[in-house]
This record gives sequence, structure tokens and C-alpha cells, in this order.
Amino acid sequence: MKKVLVTGSSRGIGLEIALAFARAGYRVFATMRKPAKALELSKVITNESLPITMHKMYVNSDISVKSVMDELLLEHGSIDIIVNNAGIGLNGSIEEMPISDYRAVFETNVLGSVRCIQAVLPTMREQKSGCIINITSVSGRLTSSPLGCYSASKFALEAISEALAQEVKPFNVRVGIIEPGIIDTDMAHEIESASSSIYPTSKRMSDLFHASLKNPTPPTLVADKVLEFASGNSWTLRHPIGPDAVPFIQWRQSMSDEEWIDRSAVSDEDWYDAVERDFGLNARR
Repeated sequence: MKKVLVTGSSRGIGLEIALAFARAGYRVFATMRKPAKALELSKVITNESLPITMHKMYVNSDISVKSVMDELLLEHGSIDIIVNNAGIGLNGSIEEMPISDYRAVFETNVLGSVRCIQAVLPTMREQKSGCIINITSVSGRLTSSPLGCYSASKFALEAISEALAQEVKPFNVRVGIIEPGIIDTDMAHEIESASSSIYPTSKRMSDLFHASLKNPTPPTLVADKVLEFASGNSWTLRHPIGPDAVPFIQWRQSMSDEEWIDRSAVSDEDWYDAVERDFGLNARR
């Protein structure tokens, strides 16, 4: 039975990834900051008798990651697949967002993944097999205010993943980047309910998420793609997921940098008209 470790698995995408692997016959180590609060996951594990164990691990802590990883590797010998899903989505304009929020986002979204990769990679390299899957976002391919900090962290994780893929392919270790669009998660609803800002882009993004979430894309769609990549033999690096993921990326690629910037600098009326014209999405509330 192959063994997979999923970070940030107490809810949302991480929870569904853990369940998808377990239902497919994998041994799953579901890690999270507060296992006691993962009531939904605990209930499903019990009801379906799934091969999942929950472990308290804080990806921001060197000590926590090392302790849990050392224990799992000592007891089980190896981890065949790791899914770096733990992340936070704090958002705000560049001017208004506190430096402490920048640190928190990068500590979790970037360094948290690196800590976990460094912990499992020596064994994968030695056994000449393994799979590392990093959950980024379409925001790792394009950036829009007020998601500048979040996008920067996902751009960084994409860059790390691309370099990592070059380093580990000779050791038969596959790397995959999963890029969800707007998915029905707590994080998406937090953006939908964004606080006020001196910049109009904050309300616009909130309205865009609100309109998209009227026809929500479930996190199971992301989980299915993660399982598909891990179970197969593909070396394809990037995998946009969700009905809006590829259109968003193509939308950005169709414009020059200056056109992309100018698009956000227009009036509210012109911005909402453009979204409706390009995506058939009425984002006005």
C-alpha cells in the first residue's frame, strides 16, 4: 500500500484530497495544525473505515515538521507521495496590508512547502521513486489586486517547483503543480467577503468571487486531479483545474503587461462590463 502525506487536510481541498487517496486504497497521513477541530474528517474516517491517520503538524515550524516526518519515516520507512496543500489566503492592497501578513503568507505558502519537501526528498531520492505535488493557484500564473501578496507566494512556489522538477527527475521523482481556479472553499468565501479598502480593486475582486461562487466548483474536482496525477506516470508539470482556470490564464496571456495593468485602472462600469463581455459573468451586486 502506497503512503501519501497531505498537509492542511482539516478542511476544503486538503480534506478532499486525503479522502480521495484513502478511498483509492492509499495509506494517508493527514496533517494539520489542530486535529481536534477536524470533526468532519474524523467522522468520515470512522464511518467509512478509511486508512487515514491524523497528525498535528505546523508547517511554519522547523521543529514540528521534523518531528512528525522523522516519526512517520521511522515507523513506515518511506512516504511515496506528498501533497503540499497547506496555505493561507490573506489579501489586501500592497499599501494597506501589514508586513506581518506578508510574513505569514510566505511562511506558510512557500517555506511550509519547502520544509516538507526537504523532509521527504532524501528518502525519495535514495529509493529513486516518489511524487511531490504542490497546490498553487491560477494566481501563480497571473496577479490581480488585492491578491498581490497571495499571488507572489504562489508565483514563488511555482518557481521552486519548476527548479525542483529539474533537480529530481534524474532520480525518478515526479513533480506536479496543481493550479485551481475559484473553488468553493472557506478561503474563496473570505475573499468574497473582503473588507473595505481605499482601492476599488478590493470590491471588484470580492464581487467577482461572489458571482463565481453562485455556481460553485467543488474541491473534489481538485482532489480528483491530484489523485489522477499521483496514480499515473505523467511528467507534465502544470495542471490548471476548474472551469475558469484555463480561461483566466489565457485571458492574461492575451494581453501585454501594460494592457493588463490598464484593464484594472478603468472605471468600475468599464471593469464590470469587461468581465461580463469576456466571461459572461455579471459581477455586479
